[in-house]
Amino acid sequence: MDDDKRFMREALKLARRAEAHGEVPVGAIVVRDGEIVAEGLNRRESWQDPTAHAELVAMRRAAEELGSWRLEDCTVYVTLEPCPMCAGTLVNARVDRVVYGADDPKAGAVRSLFALAEDPRLNHRLEVRAGVLGEECGEILTQFFRSIRRRRKEERIRVEADEEESKDVV
Repeated sequence: MDDDKRFMREALKLARRAEAHGEVPVGAIVVRDGEIVAEGLNRRESWQDPTAHAELVAMRRAAEELGSWRLEDCTVYVTLEPCPMCAGTLVNARVDRVVYGADDPKAGAVRSLFALAEDPRLNHRLEVRAGVLGEECGEILTQFFRSIRRRRKEERIRVEADEEESKDVV
């Protein structure tokens, strides 16, 4: 369990890097035999790629590093509950275990909306551990989206003020 927290802290560092690049702050790492095999952070904006979620970036890199798409004996640590695309990839990659921080009530496909990782109808199931450093993982996301909303509001106010000023000039 201490390893889960240690590795989640590494994923949080990646989430902070994603935020610094203007991405939604989500980070992920792939671990095998107690060693980090690969890491990833959200890159959707910078790569203009809808599939560039942190855990997919990390799993692609792990497959390349290990020379196999089968990520057996691997654990994926991710700061936000995987979406349907990512949860499906965890299953298809034969990942043994996923550990995530914050629940995602709007898109979570591991526990919140769906339970793809443990669905007995699928050909592979993986162990799930939810809520590891969940408060910290959730807080970075909350602050990020709060900041976006604040900037949008400030921009709207500025545009409205400019429009009012234009009317006064005419």
